[in-house]
Amino acid sequence: MSDAFPNRPWLSLYTKLADETQPRPDSVLELFRKALTTAPDAVAVTYFDHSLTYRDLDSASDALASWLLKKGIAFEDRVALILQNDPQFVIGLLAVWKVGALPVPMNPMYRSTELNGLFGDCAPRFIFCYADNCDNILAAAKVAEISPKLIICDPRNFQSRDDERVLPPVCPTPEGQTGFAEALEEGAGQVVPDFLPAGDAPGLLLYTSGTTGKPKGALLPHSAMAINGALFCKWCALDNSVRILAIAPLFHITGVVCHIATAFAQGGSIVLNYRFEPYSILDAIRATRPTYTIGAITALIALMNLPDITREDFASFESIYSGGAPIPPSVRSEFFERLGKLIYTSFGMTESTSATHLCPLGVEAPVDPESGALAIGVPVFDTDAKVIDEDGNTVPPGVAGELCVKGPQVMLRYWNKPEQTAETLVDGWLRTGDIAVMDEAGWFYLVDRKKDVIIASGFKVWPREVEDVLYAHPAIREAAVVGAPDAYRGETVKAYVSLKANVKVTSDDLVTHCRARLASYKAPRLVEIMEDLPKTVTGKIQRNELRQSETETTS
Repeated sequence: MSDAFPNRPWLSLYTKLADETQPRPDSVLELFRKALTTAPDAVAVTYFDHSLTYRDLDSASDALASWLLKKGIAFEDRVALILQNDPQFVIGLLAVWKVGALPVPMNPMYRSTELNGLFGDCAPRFIFCYADNCDNILAAAKVAEISPKLIICDPRNFQSRDDERVLPPVCPTPEGQTGFAEALEEGAGQVVPDFLPAGDAPGLLLYTSGTTGKPKGALLPHSAMAINGALFCKWCALDNSVRILAIAPLFHITGVVCHIATAFAQGGSIVLNYRFEPYSILDAIRATRPTYTIGAITALIALMNLPDITREDFASFESIYSGGAPIPPSVRSEFFERLGKLIYTSFGMTESTSATHLCPLGVEAPVDPESGALAIGVPVFDTDAKVIDEDGNTVPPGVAGELCVKGPQVMLRYWNKPEQTAETLVDGWLRTGDIAVMDEAGWFYLVDRKKDVIIASGFKVWPREVEDVLYAHPAIREAAVVGAPDAYRGETVKAYVSLKANVKVTSDDLVTHCRARLASYKAPRLVEIMEDLPKTVTGKIQRNELRQSETETTS
Protein backbone atom coordinates (compact mmCIF):
# COMPACT_ATOMS: atom_id res chain seq x y z
CA MET A 1 0.00 0.00 0.00
CA SER A 2 1.12 3.59 -0.61
CA ASP A 3 2.32 5.98 2.07
CA ALA A 4 0.22 8.23 4.29
CA PHE A 5 -0.49 11.90 3.70
CA PRO A 6 3.12 13.22 3.74
CA ASN A 7 2.44 16.61 5.33
CA ARG A 8 0.06 15.30 8.03
CA PRO A 9 -2.15 18.42 8.02
CA TRP A 10 -3.83 17.41 11.28
CA LEU A 11 -0.70 18.33 13.25
CA SER A 12 -1.71 21.98 13.08
CA LEU A 13 -4.83 21.09 15.08
CA TYR A 14 -2.62 19.95 17.98
CA THR A 15 -1.97 23.56 18.99
CA LYS A 16 -4.13 23.27 22.11
CA LEU A 17 -2.13 20.20 23.19
CA ALA A 18 1.30 20.18 24.79
CA ASP A 19 2.98 18.40 21.86
CA GLU A 20 2.38 15.59 19.44
CA THR A 21 4.01 12.75 21.37
CA GLN A 22 2.78 10.67 24.24
CA PRO A 23 4.13 8.56 27.10
CA ARG A 24 5.01 4.94 26.30
CA PRO A 25 4.22 2.85 29.40
CA ASP A 26 4.63 -0.91 28.95
CA SER A 27 1.46 -2.15 30.65
CA VAL A 28 -1.68 -1.20 32.55
CA LEU A 29 -0.21 -3.15 35.47
CA GLU A 30 2.71 -0.71 35.43
CA LEU A 31 0.25 2.21 35.52
CA PHE A 32 -1.64 0.62 38.40
CA ARG A 33 1.49 0.06 40.48
CA LYS A 34 2.63 3.63 39.91
CA ALA A 35 -0.77 4.91 41.10
CA LEU A 36 -0.61 2.53 44.07
CA THR A 37 2.83 3.83 45.08
CA THR A 38 1.83 7.48 44.64
CA ALA A 39 -1.48 7.41 46.55
CA PRO A 40 -2.40 3.96 47.93
CA ASP A 41 -5.45 5.26 49.82
CA ALA A 42 -6.94 7.19 46.91
CA VAL A 43 -10.31 5.93 45.73
CA ALA A 44 -9.93 3.70 42.68
CA VAL A 45 -13.46 2.31 42.25
CA THR A 46 -16.88 3.46 43.40
CA TYR A 47 -19.67 0.89 43.17
CA PHE A 48 -23.06 2.23 44.25
CA ASP A 49 -22.54 3.18 47.93
CA HIS A 50 -19.08 1.60 48.44
CA SER A 51 -15.55 2.57 47.41
CA LEU A 52 -12.31 0.64 47.04
CA THR A 53 -8.89 2.27 47.25
CA TYR A 54 -5.83 1.37 45.23
CA ARG A 55 -4.57 -0.48 48.30
CA ASP A 56 -7.84 -2.46 48.43
CA LEU A 57 -7.55 -3.44 44.76
CA ASP A 58 -3.93 -4.47 45.20
CA SER A 59 -4.64 -6.62 48.26
CA ALA A 60 -7.66 -8.31 46.69
CA SER A 61 -5.94 -8.95 43.34
CA ASP A 62 -2.86 -10.34 45.16
CA ALA A 63 -5.09 -12.78 47.04
CA LEU A 64 -6.86 -13.81 43.84
CA ALA A 65 -3.56 -14.17 41.97
CA SER A 66 -2.26 -16.40 44.76
CA TRP A 67 -5.39 -18.56 44.53
CA LEU A 68 -4.99 -18.87 40.75
CA LEU A 69 -1.36 -19.94 41.16
CA LYS A 70 -2.35 -22.58 43.72
CA LYS A 71 -4.90 -23.92 41.24
CA GLY A 72 -2.22 -24.37 38.61
CA ILE A 73 -2.63 -21.44 36.27
CA ALA A 74 0.20 -21.21 33.73
CA PHE A 75 1.79 -18.39 31.75
CA GLU A 76 -0.53 -17.07 29.01
CA ASP A 77 -3.39 -19.38 30.01
CA ARG A 78 -6.64 -17.81 28.88
CA VAL A 79 -8.99 -16.59 31.61
CA ALA A 80 -12.51 -15.54 30.62
CA LEU A 81 -14.10 -12.62 32.47
CA ILE A 82 -17.83 -12.92 31.75
CA LEU A 83 -18.93 -10.09 34.01
CA GLN A 84 -20.72 -6.75 34.00
CA ASN A 85 -19.34 -3.48 35.42
CA ASP A 86 -18.55 -4.45 38.99
CA PRO A 87 -15.34 -4.40 41.07
CA GLN A 88 -14.81 -8.15 40.60
CA PHE A 89 -14.03 -7.51 36.93
CA VAL A 90 -11.29 -5.01 37.84
CA ILE A 91 -9.84 -7.24 40.58
CA GLY A 92 -9.96 -10.29 38.28
CA LEU A 93 -8.25 -8.41 35.46
CA LEU A 94 -5.39 -7.29 37.72
CA ALA A 95 -4.99 -10.78 39.19
CA VAL A 96 -4.76 -12.39 35.75
CA TRP A 97 -2.11 -9.90 34.68
CA LYS A 98 -0.16 -10.44 37.91
CA VAL A 99 0.26 -14.15 37.12
CA GLY A 100 1.17 -13.59 33.47
CA ALA A 101 -2.03 -15.08 32.09
CA LEU A 102 -4.22 -13.70 29.29
CA PRO A 103 -7.61 -12.18 30.17
CA VAL A 104 -10.47 -12.74 27.72
CA PRO A 105 -13.45 -10.47 28.50
CA MET A 106 -16.76 -11.79 27.17
CA ASN A 107 -20.31 -10.53 27.08
CA PRO A 108 -22.34 -12.03 29.98
CA MET A 109 -25.47 -11.80 27.84
CA TYR A 110 -24.14 -14.37 25.35
CA ARG A 111 -26.06 -17.63 25.33
CA SER A 112 -24.38 -21.03 25.19
CA THR A 113 -24.63 -21.22 21.38
CA GLU A 114 -22.71 -17.93 21.13
CA LEU A 115 -20.12 -18.99 23.71
CA ASN A 116 -19.48 -22.38 22.07
CA GLY A 117 -17.35 -20.93 19.30
CA LEU A 118 -15.47 -18.53 21.58
CA PHE A 119 -14.64 -21.27 24.08
CA GLY A 120 -13.59 -23.60 21.28
CA ASP A 121 -11.36 -20.88 19.83
CA CYS A 122 -9.52 -19.73 22.96
CA ALA A 123 -10.05 -22.64 25.42
CA PRO A 124 -10.15 -20.72 28.73
CA ARG A 125 -8.84 -22.63 31.75
CA PHE A 126 -10.57 -20.36 34.27
CA ILE A 127 -13.84 -18.45 33.96
CA PHE A 128 -15.15 -15.64 36.17
CA CYS A 129 -18.94 -15.55 35.91
CA TYR A 130 -22.20 -15.06 37.84
CA ALA A 131 -24.14 -17.87 39.47
CA ASP A 132 -27.20 -17.39 37.28
CA ASN A 133 -25.01 -17.91 34.19
CA CYS A 134 -23.37 -21.17 35.32
CA ASP A 135 -25.61 -23.59 33.43
CA ASN A 136 -25.24 -21.56 30.25
CA ILE A 137 -21.43 -21.51 30.55
CA LEU A 138 -21.10 -25.18 31.46
CA ALA A 139 -23.26 -26.15 28.49
CA ALA A 140 -21.01 -24.15 26.17
CA ALA A 141 -17.87 -25.63 27.76
CA LYS A 142 -19.21 -29.15 27.19
CA VAL A 143 -19.77 -28.50 23.48
CA ALA A 144 -16.30 -26.93 23.22
CA GLU A 145 -14.84 -29.96 25.02
CA ILE A 146 -13.08 -27.95 27.72
CA SER A 147 -13.23 -28.27 31.51
CA PRO A 148 -12.56 -24.80 32.94
CA LYS A 149 -12.51 -23.91 36.62
CA LEU A 150 -15.31 -21.46 37.45
CA ILE A 151 -15.04 -18.59 39.94
CA ILE A 152 -18.56 -17.50 40.87
CA CYS A 153 -18.97 -13.76 41.38
CA ASP A 154 -21.84 -12.07 43.22
CA PRO A 155 -22.86 -8.70 41.71
CA ARG A 156 -24.04 -7.63 45.18
CA ASN A 157 -20.52 -7.87 46.60
CA PHE A 158 -18.80 -4.58 47.50
CA GLN A 159 -22.06 -2.62 47.93
CA SER A 160 -25.20 -2.51 50.10
CA ARG A 161 -27.63 -0.40 48.07
CA ASP A 162 -29.07 -3.42 46.18
CA ASP A 163 -30.48 -1.34 43.33
CA GLU A 164 -33.20 -3.59 41.92
CA ARG A 165 -33.30 -1.57 38.68
CA VAL A 166 -29.98 -3.06 37.59
CA LEU A 167 -28.88 -5.83 39.96
CA PRO A 168 -30.27 -9.34 39.34
CA PRO A 169 -32.03 -11.39 42.05
CA VAL A 170 -29.85 -13.05 44.67
CA CYS A 171 -28.48 -16.35 43.36
CA PRO A 172 -26.33 -18.61 45.58
CA THR A 173 -23.06 -20.15 44.43
CA PRO A 174 -23.86 -23.56 42.91
CA GLU A 175 -22.68 -26.60 44.84
CA GLY A 176 -19.18 -27.66 43.92
CA GLN A 177 -18.14 -24.25 42.57
CA THR A 178 -15.80 -21.69 44.16
CA GLY A 179 -17.17 -18.29 45.09
CA PHE A 180 -15.17 -15.10 44.51
CA ALA A 181 -15.09 -14.29 48.24
CA GLU A 182 -13.96 -17.84 49.02
CA ALA A 183 -11.08 -17.57 46.53
CA LEU A 184 -9.98 -14.27 48.11
CA GLU A 185 -10.05 -15.82 51.56
CA GLU A 186 -8.02 -18.86 50.48
CA GLY A 187 -5.39 -16.70 48.75
CA ALA A 188 -5.09 -13.98 51.39
CA GLY A 189 -1.68 -13.36 52.94
CA GLN A 190 0.31 -15.25 50.31
CA VAL A 191 3.30 -13.73 48.52
CA VAL A 192 2.76 -13.16 44.79
CA PRO A 193 5.79 -12.89 42.48
CA ASP A 194 6.49 -9.29 41.45
CA PHE A 195 5.75 -9.77 37.74
CA LEU A 196 5.60 -7.02 35.12
CA PRO A 197 4.85 -8.05 31.52
CA ALA A 198 6.83 -6.89 28.51
CA GLY A 199 5.14 -4.21 26.45
CA ASP A 200 4.98 -6.31 23.30
CA ALA A 201 3.61 -9.39 25.09
CA PRO A 202 -0.04 -10.38 24.59
CA GLY A 203 -2.12 -8.59 27.24
CA LEU A 204 -5.73 -9.03 26.20
CA LEU A 205 -7.72 -11.28 23.89
CA LEU A 206 -10.90 -9.45 22.97
CA TYR A 207 -13.50 -10.67 20.52
CA THR A 208 -14.99 -8.15 18.13
CA SER A 209 -18.67 -7.38 18.63
CA GLY A 210 -19.69 -9.28 15.55
CA THR A 211 -22.05 -6.60 14.17
CA THR A 212 -20.79 -7.32 10.65
CA GLY A 213 -20.06 -11.02 10.93
CA LYS A 214 -18.61 -13.77 13.10
CA PRO A 215 -16.57 -12.46 16.08
CA LYS A 216 -12.81 -12.57 15.75
CA GLY A 217 -10.37 -12.51 18.65
CA ALA A 218 -8.07 -9.48 18.51
CA LEU A 219 -4.82 -10.15 20.38
CA LEU A 220 -3.70 -6.85 21.92
CA PRO A 221 -0.26 -6.10 23.39
CA HIS A 222 0.10 -4.82 26.95
CA SER A 223 1.67 -1.60 25.73
CA ALA A 224 -1.25 -0.71 23.45
CA MET A 225 -3.70 -0.57 26.35
CA ALA A 226 -1.31 1.39 28.56
CA ILE A 227 -0.36 3.86 25.81
CA ASN A 228 -3.97 4.60 24.94
CA GLY A 229 -4.92 4.94 28.61
CA ALA A 230 -2.13 7.49 29.08
CA LEU A 231 -3.14 9.14 25.81
CA PHE A 232 -6.66 9.89 27.02
CA CYS A 233 -5.27 11.54 30.15
CA LYS A 234 -2.99 13.82 28.16
CA TRP A 235 -5.44 14.54 25.34
CA CYS A 236 -8.35 15.30 27.70
CA ALA A 237 -6.25 17.08 30.36
CA LEU A 238 -7.21 14.57 33.06
CA ASP A 239 -5.42 14.57 36.42
CA ASN A 240 -5.60 12.48 39.58
CA SER A 241 -8.92 14.04 40.54
CA VAL A 242 -10.65 12.52 37.51
CA ARG A 243 -13.84 10.56 38.24
CA ILE A 244 -14.72 8.45 35.21
CA LEU A 245 -18.33 7.46 34.72
CA ALA A 246 -18.11 3.96 33.23
CA ILE A 247 -21.09 3.82 30.91
CA ALA A 248 -19.36 1.47 28.46
CA PRO A 249 -19.17 -2.23 29.43
CA LEU A 250 -15.85 -3.24 30.94
CA PHE A 251 -15.85 -6.33 28.69
CA HIS A 252 -15.61 -3.94 25.71
CA ILE A 253 -12.39 -2.25 24.57
CA THR A 254 -13.78 1.15 25.63
CA GLY A 255 -14.28 -0.15 29.15
CA VAL A 256 -10.81 -1.69 29.50
CA VAL A 257 -8.89 1.23 27.97
CA CYS A 258 -10.98 4.39 28.31
CA HIS A 259 -12.27 3.58 31.81
CA ILE A 260 -9.83 1.26 33.62
CA ALA A 261 -6.48 2.08 31.97
CA THR A 262 -7.25 5.81 31.83
CA ALA A 263 -8.13 5.92 35.54
CA PHE A 264 -4.98 4.01 36.49
CA ALA A 265 -2.80 6.26 34.30
CA GLN A 266 -3.55 9.24 36.57
CA GLY A 267 -4.50 7.51 39.81
CA GLY A 268 -8.12 8.56 39.31
CA SER A 269 -11.33 6.67 40.03
CA ILE A 270 -13.98 4.76 38.09
CA VAL A 271 -17.70 4.91 38.88
CA LEU A 272 -19.27 1.49 38.25
CA ASN A 273 -22.99 0.77 38.13
CA TYR A 274 -23.20 -2.92 37.09
CA ARG A 275 -24.94 -2.09 33.78
CA PHE A 276 -26.40 0.89 31.95
CA GLU A 277 -29.91 1.90 33.01
CA PRO A 278 -30.61 5.61 32.49
CA TYR A 279 -32.33 6.40 35.79
CA SER A 280 -29.81 4.43 37.84
CA ILE A 281 -26.94 6.12 35.98
CA LEU A 282 -28.50 9.51 36.68
CA ASP A 283 -28.53 8.67 40.39
CA ALA A 284 -24.83 7.74 40.12
CA ILE A 285 -24.08 11.05 38.41
CA ARG A 286 -25.83 12.98 41.15
CA ALA A 287 -24.07 11.01 43.90
CA THR A 288 -20.50 10.93 42.54
CA ARG A 289 -20.27 14.04 40.30
CA PRO A 290 -18.13 12.49 37.52
CA THR A 291 -15.76 14.67 35.54
CA TYR A 292 -15.31 12.58 32.38
CA THR A 293 -17.05 9.86 30.41
CA ILE A 294 -16.97 8.18 27.02
CA GLY A 295 -19.62 5.86 25.64
CA ALA A 296 -22.07 5.09 22.88
CA ILE A 297 -24.17 7.92 21.52
CA THR A 298 -27.31 5.87 22.23
CA ALA A 299 -26.47 5.95 25.96
CA LEU A 300 -26.05 9.72 25.88
CA ILE A 301 -29.33 10.07 23.96
CA ALA A 302 -31.08 7.96 26.60
CA LEU A 303 -29.76 10.21 29.38
CA MET A 304 -30.60 13.40 27.46
CA ASN A 305 -34.21 12.28 27.04
CA LEU A 306 -34.86 11.63 30.74
CA PRO A 307 -37.71 13.97 31.69
CA ASP A 308 -36.18 15.28 34.92
CA ILE A 309 -32.54 15.64 33.86
CA THR A 310 -31.08 19.15 34.14
CA ARG A 311 -27.96 21.09 33.21
CA GLU A 312 -26.93 20.94 36.85
CA ASP A 313 -26.75 17.15 36.62
CA PHE A 314 -24.02 17.46 33.99
CA ALA A 315 -22.27 20.50 35.47
CA SER A 316 -19.40 18.43 36.91
CA PHE A 317 -18.36 16.97 33.54
CA GLU A 318 -15.26 18.56 32.06
CA SER A 319 -15.31 16.40 28.92
CA ILE A 320 -17.72 13.94 27.31
CA TYR A 321 -16.66 11.80 24.35
CA SER A 322 -18.59 9.37 22.22
CA GLY A 323 -17.59 6.81 19.62
CA GLY A 324 -18.44 3.41 18.23
CA ALA A 325 -21.14 4.79 15.94
CA PRO A 326 -21.63 8.02 13.96
CA ILE A 327 -22.96 11.00 15.91
CA PRO A 328 -25.69 12.88 14.05
CA PRO A 329 -24.93 16.63 14.13
CA SER A 330 -28.51 17.30 15.24
CA VAL A 331 -28.02 15.11 18.32
CA ARG A 332 -24.83 16.96 19.26
CA SER A 333 -26.71 20.26 18.99
CA GLU A 334 -29.68 19.06 21.02
CA PHE A 335 -27.41 17.65 23.75
CA PHE A 336 -25.61 20.99 24.04
CA GLU A 337 -28.86 22.94 24.14
CA ARG A 338 -30.38 20.71 26.83
CA LEU A 339 -27.38 19.93 29.04
CA GLY A 340 -24.84 22.61 28.17
CA LYS A 341 -22.05 20.17 27.27
CA LEU A 342 -20.39 19.55 23.93
CA ILE A 343 -20.06 15.92 22.87
CA TYR A 344 -16.55 15.34 21.50
CA THR A 345 -16.17 12.77 18.74
CA SER A 346 -13.86 9.78 18.62
CA PHE A 347 -13.07 6.76 16.49
CA GLY A 348 -11.45 3.46 17.27
CA MET A 349 -11.86 -0.30 17.01
CA THR A 350 -11.18 -3.40 19.04
CA GLU A 351 -8.29 -4.04 16.64
CA SER A 352 -6.81 -0.60 17.41
CA THR A 353 -7.18 -0.94 21.19
CA SER A 354 -9.71 1.90 21.22
CA ALA A 355 -8.92 5.37 19.86
CA THR A 356 -7.03 6.24 16.71
CA HIS A 357 -8.89 9.55 16.19
CA LEU A 358 -10.17 12.09 18.71
CA CYS A 359 -11.57 15.59 18.54
CA PRO A 360 -9.19 17.97 20.35
CA LEU A 361 -10.57 19.24 23.64
CA GLY A 362 -12.07 22.71 23.34
CA VAL A 363 -12.59 22.38 19.58
CA GLU A 364 -15.96 21.81 17.95
CA ALA A 365 -15.68 19.08 15.33
CA PRO A 366 -16.80 20.40 11.93
CA VAL A 367 -19.50 18.99 9.68
CA ASP A 368 -18.51 17.90 6.17
CA PRO A 369 -20.46 20.14 3.75
CA GLU A 370 -20.49 17.41 1.11
CA SER A 371 -21.80 14.43 3.11
CA GLY A 372 -23.23 16.12 6.21
CA ALA A 373 -21.11 13.85 8.41
CA LEU A 374 -19.68 15.07 11.71
CA ALA A 375 -15.88 14.75 11.86
CA ILE A 376 -14.63 11.81 13.96
CA GLY A 377 -11.56 13.83 14.94
CA VAL A 378 -7.92 13.79 13.92
CA PRO A 379 -5.27 11.08 14.33
CA VAL A 380 -4.00 10.99 17.91
CA PHE A 381 -0.38 11.23 19.06
CA ASP A 382 2.09 8.95 17.25
CA THR A 383 -0.65 7.71 14.93
CA ASP A 384 -0.81 7.85 11.14
CA ALA A 385 -3.91 7.61 8.97
CA LYS A 386 -4.67 7.53 5.27
CA VAL A 387 -7.56 6.94 2.90
CA ILE A 388 -7.02 4.45 0.05
CA ASP A 389 -8.77 3.43 -3.13
CA GLU A 390 -9.56 -0.12 -4.28
CA ASP A 391 -5.96 -0.53 -5.52
CA GLY A 392 -4.42 0.53 -2.22
CA ASN A 393 -3.32 3.98 -3.40
CA THR A 394 -3.69 6.97 -1.09
CA VAL A 395 -6.39 9.33 -2.36
CA PRO A 396 -6.19 13.12 -1.98
CA PRO A 397 -8.22 15.16 0.52
CA GLY A 398 -11.91 15.27 -0.30
CA VAL A 399 -11.97 11.84 -1.96
CA ALA A 400 -13.66 8.89 -0.21
CA GLY A 401 -11.93 5.58 0.32
CA GLU A 402 -11.10 3.02 2.98
CA LEU A 403 -9.61 4.38 6.20
CA CYS A 404 -6.29 2.81 7.26
CA VAL A 405 -4.39 3.53 10.46
CA LYS A 406 -0.94 2.80 11.87
CA GLY A 407 0.36 3.32 15.40
CA PRO A 408 1.45 1.75 18.70
CA GLN A 409 -2.16 0.83 19.56
CA VAL A 410 -2.70 -1.61 16.66
CA MET A 411 -3.31 -5.26 17.55
CA LEU A 412 -0.70 -7.99 17.23
CA ARG A 413 -2.94 -10.30 15.18
CA TYR A 414 -6.23 -12.15 15.16
CA TRP A 415 -6.22 -15.24 17.36
CA ASN A 416 -5.96 -18.43 15.26
CA LYS A 417 -6.86 -16.57 12.05
CA PRO A 418 -3.70 -15.98 9.98
CA GLU A 419 -5.56 -15.36 6.69
CA GLN A 420 -7.84 -12.69 8.18
CA THR A 421 -4.82 -11.15 9.92
CA ALA A 422 -3.03 -10.89 6.57
CA GLU A 423 -6.09 -9.25 4.99
CA THR A 424 -6.48 -6.71 7.81
CA LEU A 425 -2.85 -5.89 8.65
CA VAL A 426 -1.01 -4.86 5.47
CA ASP A 427 2.53 -3.49 5.68
CA GLY A 428 1.88 -2.40 9.27
CA TRP A 429 -1.38 -0.65 8.37
CA LEU A 430 -4.73 -1.65 9.88
CA ARG A 431 -7.47 -1.69 7.26
CA THR A 432 -10.59 -0.57 9.11
CA GLY A 433 -13.29 -1.44 6.58
CA ASP A 434 -14.74 2.06 7.02
CA ILE A 435 -15.25 4.51 4.19
CA ALA A 436 -13.81 7.90 5.13
CA VAL A 437 -12.82 11.29 3.77
CA MET A 438 -10.07 13.64 4.99
CA ASP A 439 -10.42 17.38 4.39
CA GLU A 440 -7.60 19.83 3.66
CA ALA A 441 -7.23 20.69 7.37
CA GLY A 442 -6.74 17.07 8.44
CA TRP A 443 -10.19 16.32 9.88
CA PHE A 444 -11.50 12.84 9.10
CA TYR A 445 -15.14 12.02 8.36
CA LEU A 446 -16.71 8.56 8.23
CA VAL A 447 -19.05 8.04 5.32
CA ASP A 448 -20.09 4.55 6.42
CA ARG A 449 -19.08 0.90 6.64
CA LYS A 450 -18.14 -0.65 3.27
CA LYS A 451 -20.52 -3.52 3.97
CA ASP A 452 -23.47 -1.22 4.75
CA VAL A 453 -23.72 0.58 1.41
CA ILE A 454 -27.12 0.25 -0.30
CA ILE A 455 -27.26 -0.04 -4.10
CA ALA A 456 -30.66 1.27 -5.21
CA SER A 457 -31.20 1.23 -9.00
CA GLY A 458 -27.44 1.39 -9.42
CA PHE A 459 -27.00 4.39 -7.10
CA LYS A 460 -24.97 4.15 -3.89
CA VAL A 461 -26.79 5.21 -0.75
CA TRP A 462 -24.87 5.53 2.52
CA PRO A 463 -27.16 4.76 5.49
CA ARG A 464 -25.53 7.32 7.78
CA GLU A 465 -26.54 10.22 5.53
CA VAL A 466 -30.20 9.14 5.64
CA GLU A 467 -30.03 8.51 9.39
CA ASP A 468 -28.69 12.02 9.99
CA VAL A 469 -31.73 13.45 8.19
CA LEU A 470 -34.07 11.30 10.28
CA TYR A 471 -32.36 12.38 13.52
CA ALA A 472 -33.08 15.99 12.56
CA HIS A 473 -36.82 15.28 12.93
CA PRO A 474 -37.95 16.30 16.46
CA ALA A 475 -39.83 13.03 17.05
CA ILE A 476 -36.91 10.67 16.41
CA ARG A 477 -35.05 9.02 19.28
CA GLU A 478 -33.10 6.38 17.30
CA ALA A 479 -32.78 5.59 13.60
CA ALA A 480 -31.22 2.90 11.43
CA VAL A 481 -31.31 2.53 7.67
CA VAL A 482 -30.75 -0.67 5.69
CA GLY A 483 -31.26 -2.00 2.20
CA ALA A 484 -34.39 -4.09 1.69
CA PRO A 485 -34.52 -6.49 -1.28
CA ASP A 486 -36.53 -5.04 -4.16
CA ALA A 487 -37.40 -6.94 -7.35
CA TYR A 488 -37.17 -3.83 -9.53
CA ARG A 489 -34.52 -1.61 -7.87
CA GLY A 490 -32.32 -4.42 -6.50
CA GLU A 491 -32.47 -2.78 -3.11
CA THR A 492 -34.68 -0.08 -1.69
CA VAL A 493 -33.97 2.17 1.28
CA LYS A 494 -35.81 1.20 4.48
CA ALA A 495 -35.64 3.02 7.79
CA TYR A 496 -36.32 1.74 11.27
CA VAL A 497 -36.97 4.33 13.95
CA SER A 498 -37.97 4.62 17.59
CA LEU A 499 -39.70 7.74 18.89
CA LYS A 500 -39.20 10.06 21.82
CA ALA A 501 -41.72 9.80 24.65
CA ASN A 502 -45.16 11.32 24.20
CA VAL A 503 -44.82 12.22 20.53
CA LYS A 504 -46.85 11.07 17.55
CA VAL A 505 -45.68 10.81 13.98
CA THR A 506 -46.58 8.50 11.10
CA SER A 507 -44.34 6.63 8.70
CA ASP A 508 -45.67 8.80 5.87
CA ASP A 509 -44.69 11.93 7.81
CA LEU A 510 -41.11 10.67 8.07
CA VAL A 511 -40.94 9.69 4.38
CA THR A 512 -42.11 13.21 3.47
CA HIS A 513 -39.51 14.72 5.84
CA CYS A 514 -36.71 12.78 4.12
CA ARG A 515 -37.90 13.47 0.56
CA ALA A 516 -37.75 17.19 1.25
CA ARG A 517 -34.08 16.89 2.25
CA LEU A 518 -32.61 14.09 0.13
CA ALA A 519 -32.36 13.07 -3.51
CA SER A 520 -35.30 10.83 -4.38
CA TYR A 521 -33.21 7.65 -4.63
CA LYS A 522 -31.80 8.22 -1.11
CA ALA A 523 -35.10 8.87 0.65
CA PRO A 524 -36.55 5.80 2.41
CA ARG A 525 -39.60 4.35 0.73
CA LEU A 526 -40.41 2.37 3.83
CA VAL A 527 -40.27 3.47 7.47
CA GLU A 528 -41.03 1.07 10.31
CA ILE A 529 -41.66 2.53 13.76
CA MET A 530 -40.45 0.28 16.59
CA GLU A 531 -40.55 0.60 20.36
CA ASP A 532 -36.78 0.10 20.48
CA LEU A 533 -34.07 -0.73 17.95
CA PRO A 534 -31.85 -3.79 18.44
CA LYS A 535 -28.49 -2.85 19.89
CA THR A 536 -25.33 -4.51 21.09
CA VAL A 537 -24.62 -4.17 24.80
CA THR A 538 -22.18 -1.39 23.93
CA GLY A 539 -25.05 0.61 22.44
CA LYS A 540 -24.34 0.13 18.73
CA ILE A 541 -27.53 -0.19 16.73
CA GLN A 542 -27.43 -3.54 14.93
CA ARG A 543 -28.04 -2.77 11.30
CA ASN A 544 -27.06 -6.34 10.43
CA GLU A 545 -29.93 -7.76 12.49
CA LEU A 546 -32.40 -5.43 10.79
CA ARG A 547 -30.94 -6.26 7.39
CA GLN A 548 -31.20 -9.98 8.11
CA SER A 549 -34.85 -9.64 9.13
CA GLU A 550 -35.55 -7.93 5.81
CA THR A 551 -33.87 -10.73 3.88
CA GLU A 552 -35.75 -13.42 5.80
CA THR A 553 -39.09 -11.62 5.31
CA THR A 554 -38.52 -11.36 1.56
CA SER A 555 -37.41 -14.98 1.16
